[in-house]
Amino acid sequence: MNIFPETLSINGVVHQVATLLRSGRQVFPRGIESDVIDFLAQWYGPQTFITAHTSGSTGPPKPIFLEKKFVAQSAMRTLEFFELKSGHRILLCLPLRYIAGKLMVIRALLGGLDLCTAEPTDDFGFLARCQSDPFRFAAMVPNQVIKLLKDSKRFDGLNSLLIGGSALPSRLETELGNVSTACFASYGMTETATHIALRRINGQNASAGFHCLKGIQVGLSEMGCLTIDMPGLDAPSLVTNDLAELDGNKTFKILGRADNVIISGGIKYFPEIIEKKLEDSITYPFFIGALPDKILGHRIVLVIEARPNEYIKKELTAFFTQRLDRYERPKDIVFKDIFKRTESGKIIRQF
Repeated sequence: MNIFPETLSINGVVHQVATLLRSGRQVFPRGIESDVIDFLAQWYGPQTFITAHTSGSTGPPKPIFLEKKFVAQSAMRTLEFFELKSGHRILLCLPLRYIAGKLMVIRALLGGLDLCTAEPTDDFGFLARCQSDPFRFAAMVPNQVIKLLKDSKRFDGLNSLLIGGSALPSRLETELGNVSTACFASYGMTETATHIALRRINGQNASAGFHCLKGIQVGLSEMGCLTIDMPGLDAPSLVTNDLAELDGNKTFKILGRADNVIISGGIKYFPEIIEKKLEDSITYPFFIGALPDKILGHRIVLVIEARPNEYIKKELTAFFTQRLDRYERPKDIVFKDIFKRTESGKIIRQF
């Protein structure tokens, strides 16, 4: 497999990569296309690896060094799964700083695809005008998908949509059940060069569990965290920080992150599971956390992005009673004016 093709199609025009590297800034002086050129310089550079950065949701973003052959294998798995062929149009609308955006470029290079671009902040209204020639594939974060739902015709311009970057809210998943585009939630990380498993959200093949892509298997560590076996890893298995349930070695569900687990009164609680039960009832951004408690060790609290308000507090307390088991119910409500977030919109759990 040649991982350094001579040409790349951008917005319907086939360019010589060498020309882009030499004088592409004259054609694309700014915007996401200029970021593509910067990344091409890294991909075609002398190093055997590329540099990507973690999202920063559990600490400062840190650099990760990925072998180019390993990244190319990830791109090929996606091309095969979505049956992407030479000439197909795909939409790049993710920042090139992170691995998900970089992989869109590599998929276009290796698959001979037409890499069409839109700024990550676009409202994607142009998709409603692409019904006669839809994009075969796009990848987005949940905040971008919310923009698509403002006009269902925008989905007519997309055949397949990959959603990642943060957990998919229940309300959003429910709304996607009614769209024509084949929608997939992804599981992966920078260290695996994006997704290693996908979950169909809508249609007849909708699933509650993630299914591993070709050549990849999963297991559990002694702590109950997901382990990943895939070609190209330095170690036999990558141990993640995500607690999981398995169905064989190819299908799994994520329960939550190990470092988010709350032990209250000697019982283990998964904040992400509690949050899922409340998502449909709370319109404000929120998360479940814990505060020290003399009796319980830690007590469960709900942290909400809103100004202190007695009406909201009473309403939330009613939701707790309706939606949660007795011992899952938060003991306190913490109001925060503004949450810290990652670039992809993921809430940083600090209060």
